[in-house]
Amino acid sequence: MTLILTPIRKIPFVHPGDDLATIITDHLSEQSLSIEDGDIFVLAQKIVSKSENRYVPLSKVIPGEDARIIAQKIEKDPRLVQLILDESISVLRTRPGTIIVEHKLGFICANAGIDHSNVDSPTGQLDEWVLLLPIDPDASAKAIRDRIFQIAGRNVGVMIIDSHGRAWRNGVVGVTIGLAGVPGIIDMRGKPDLFGVQLRVTQIAAADELAAAASLVMGQADESTPVIHVRGFPYPLRESTLRELIRPKEFDLFR
Repeated sequence: MTLILTPIRKIPFVHPGDDLATIITDHLSEQSLSIEDGDIFVLAQKIVSKSENRYVPLSKVIPGEDARIIAQKIEKDPRLVQLILDESISVLRTRPGTIIVEHKLGFICANAGIDHSNVDSPTGQLDEWVLLLPIDPDASAKAIRDRIFQIAGRNVGVMIIDSHGRAWRNGVVGVTIGLAGVPGIIDMRGKPDLFGVQLRVTQIAAADELAAAASLVMGQADESTPVIHVRGFPYPLRESTLRELIRPKEFDLFR
């Protein structure tokens, strides 16, 4: 198996309303890269949020009493805390600088995924604007996938990824928050191992494994490579949703 991850270079700054599929295919051509059936495009969440105008000016946010209380404990702007609460189902943990929440999209993350880094401001006041996650990343991924099919006539997969911490290890890693056409989970239960013994519990988080690899190629700072073209993914494309990757609350040993 050969898995090839190629960063698509010179992606411009994305603005609300931009057609990401057209931007991707145009810049792919500039690198003399083709699109084949089975290819996958991995997009950083930030450019999807920007194209969907998920900007929020903190100046327009009025924090409530709960937000003010939490903000004092964790030393954050109460307006930002209010946005975090608005984007969340529940607060699981707090510590100075961080709130761990169950996001409305179903996963556990820090600060509801609200971003302050590399967020260009519509008004030039960088500290006053933040960027929320897409409202429905699965739908965003599907729309981009469908548009690429319109342009190129190829059946591809699309993933939207973000950087998350993990309860049991240090550091952040790329994880999937939205996908279309890419299997989230590969169920290996019932298949034989090297010695013919049937596997009983093995389920591979294939989308998250690819998200981590793509995140490594993207970088986490000023690399400006928010789209990765993937060829050689070892599993067939199929319909999928983020729900495959979310562990049900009753089986979550960390809550």
